[in-house]
Amino acid sequence: MARGFNLAVIVGNVARDPEVRYTASKQAVAKFAVAVNRKWKGQNGEIHEEVDFIPVSAWGSQAENCEKYLRKGSAVLVEGRIRVSSYEKDGQKRTFTEVVARNVQFLGSPRREEGQESHGALSGSFRSGQVASLRESGFGGEMEGDFPMDFAEIDGSGTGGGEEADIPF
Repeated sequence: MARGFNLAVIVGNVARDPEVRYTASKQAVAKFAVAVNRKWKGQNGEIHEEVDFIPVSAWGSQAENCEKYLRKGSAVLVEGRIRVSSYEKDGQKRTFTEVVARNVQFLGSPRREEGQESHGALSGSFRSGQVASLRESGFGGEMEGDFPMDFAEIDGSGTGGGEEADIPF
């Protein structure tokens, strides 16, 4: 039997504030969803957009950090594994899929109090050279409104082929 490999990496925006609960052994678990956008051009040239809301769970101190620093709309990168669970409710078997986070990277600026100015979704996380490299690679416009981006668009062709893009992580 072949050895399995289960790795999920998602980049998107937090769809709702993280909800933290504690297990009987006092271990924190944060639950939140990440919205991941996908755009494509149809055969007739029409632009289509689809949003997937991916459930995520983070454990321990990482869960507490998610509660402290993440809010609805925050840009985030989650690395982890896909877990499929099933349970019974009202006599019916239900299946639930989520990403169990191993690493959560906060891509935005730290949480700001009301009235303070935010400097974009990526301002606190990437060095200026990395942002410039993205723009030179064909990703134009203001970063905040376009994030999360489809990395296939970086090379400008939309196919994801060709030269390897300078992805900042």
